[in-house]
Amino acid sequence: MQIIESVSELLTYVENGKQKGLKSGLVPTMGALHEGHLSLVRQSVKDNDVTIVSLFVNPVQFNNPKDLETYPRQPEQDFKLLAREGVDVVFAPVESEIYPEGFDRNRKFNLGKVAEVMEGKHRPGHFQGVALVVNRLFQLCRPTRAYFGLKDFQQIAVIREMLRYEDLDVEIVPCPIVREESGLALSSRNMLLSPAQRREAAAIHAVLKESVDFAKSHSVEETRRFVVERLDAKDDFKVEYFEIVDGLTLLPVEEWTEAALIVGCITVYVGNVRLIDNIQYKQLKAN
Repeated sequence: MQIIESVSELLTYVENGKQKGLKSGLVPTMGALHEGHLSLVRQSVKDNDVTIVSLFVNPVQFNNPKDLETYPRQPEQDFKLLAREGVDVVFAPVESEIYPEGFDRNRKFNLGKVAEVMEGKHRPGHFQGVALVVNRLFQLCRPTRAYFGLKDFQQIAVIREMLRYEDLDVEIVPCPIVREESGLALSSRNMLLSPAQRREAAAIHAVLKESVDFAKSHSVEETRRFVVERLDAKDDFKVEYFEIVDGLTLLPVEEWTEAALIVGCITVYVGNVRLIDNIQYKQLKAN
């Protein structure tokens, strides 16, 4: 496994692979890797001739400086995990390699309505920062496929909009949410929870699962209130938002019959730690 820190070395590696006709997979991460990330890596290794994993905590997508400061970092441990998974290259640049002098960090992408709701509403500028770094990584790595976890359901929709806007030929491969045994969705932020908070945070998925049965005999709005009230009643929990949306447009639905795919997306603060999750109420029917 090669660890590459400079853009120039990465470009040479990528060009050599292209000349050989190799199919490449990219797994963009901010490090502090867990089994969720590794599931993406394994899928990429299975699908492609070459797998590149990026480790870069992107400052442009953090609208809260404290969140950036406390985001977990453990590069040496990440390198060991990735070496075991058969990764070909880890791209671990410093900030000045991704955003060199003169680079326009304020570039704006046309991301459509999918970037304006939920996370987009509560974290202004977040998705522009995500689009900026993912676009940069796509330009540098020129992957055949890129792998993202469905825990970040809205982020995948935003990245697809960015691809359309930029006319980039990259296949986006969404991968299932990986959960702890308790049901808590795996996240690098979980390590910021105390042991007691981590146990309690399993309630997020538990309540979402309960709400799927609840929804069978209740309206969309009643289901939304059910989830929010159940979680807000718990000590140290505060729901920032819970939206039940069309899974394709990400716009809120008012009736269960409105869309072919309906997803509930939630953000909950457990203490000071911000956790996201989602669940499907209505799945697309296979053709």
